[in-house]
Amino acid sequence: MILSNHMIEVINLSKNYGTFKALDDISFSIKKGEIIGLLGPNGAGKTTTMKILTCYLAASSGKILVDGLDISEHSIETRRKIGYLPENAPLYEDMTVWEYLDFSGAVLGLGGEAKRGKIDEVVASCSLGDKKHELITHLSKGYRQRVGLARVLLGDPEILVLDEPTVGLDPNQIVEIRELIKKIGRSKTVILSSHILSEVEATCDRVLIIKGGHIIATGTPEELRASKGGQSRIMIVLEDISGRDPVSALGGVPGVTGVEKIKSHETGVVICSVICEGGKDLRKPLIAFLRDHGFVLLELSRTQLSLEDIFVQFTK
Repeated sequence: MILSNHMIEVINLSKNYGTFKALDDISFSIKKGEIIGLLGPNGAGKTTTMKILTCYLAASSGKILVDGLDISEHSIETRRKIGYLPENAPLYEDMTVWEYLDFSGAVLGLGGEAKRGKIDEVVASCSLGDKKHELITHLSKGYRQRVGLARVLLGDPEILVLDEPTVGLDPNQIVEIRELIKKIGRSKTVILSSHILSEVEATCDRVLIIKGGHIIATGTPEELRASKGGQSRIMIVLEDISGRDPVSALGGVPGVTGVEKIKSHETGVVICSVICEGGKDLRKPLIAFLRDHGFVLLELSRTQLSLEDIFVQFTK
């Protein structure tokens, strides 16, 4: 059905609640097979965008094309193409994993060997084999998320929309869900929102940043870094024996665009984050400055800006 390589096209989309604009004339497109991260502060419009895309909410104006179909005119067809996993997956906790998937398959119109085969497939894809006969109420948050994903995959959607899929998970569970999403993304288009920006950077091909109902930035993490002049970060651990404030002192070094005190100790040891314009390597001038101004340098390292740094710069 796709005439272009875009699986999703959002065109001049707006959503109003009285005089409040939750979304204000946003447009973007997503290619088939992309994993897209949708980022923004609370209330930016992320969930509203997802609900309109999944036909849970009507837009005030604009349109969305899914596989070339206008969702307002072909809602049944487009719903079949989209699987939606909300932040808190709606699960029947008094059922076992298998019973829940069996029930869900019947609701989707699956039956007989086709249903059993599909359940086996999604159980394997989501690594639920050793949990399929356990009651859902006894599962950890991470496994519940897996069950929610398995339920979504039963319908074999071409697009997955995941709202905060790693919220409330421990670090090991986050890594497991991340790898599962990347595996799913090899054959499907995935849109996810998350507040864990390091996970978005590790998982997504491209990022959309929403603020105040507007798309304010889009691109790969590398492209977003370049749009900010390719800034880099230098972490400095120093001992302050000068009596000067290291933040204001370091801010006066040419090429430094920002300084933040990360941590200070009663011993006089201070950790500072220094942002350098244009990706400049300011290690030598910073070392010389600290030496000449009475600071004892204990450690210095240079890194790229993280997606979290970029997000803060775009949304502050």
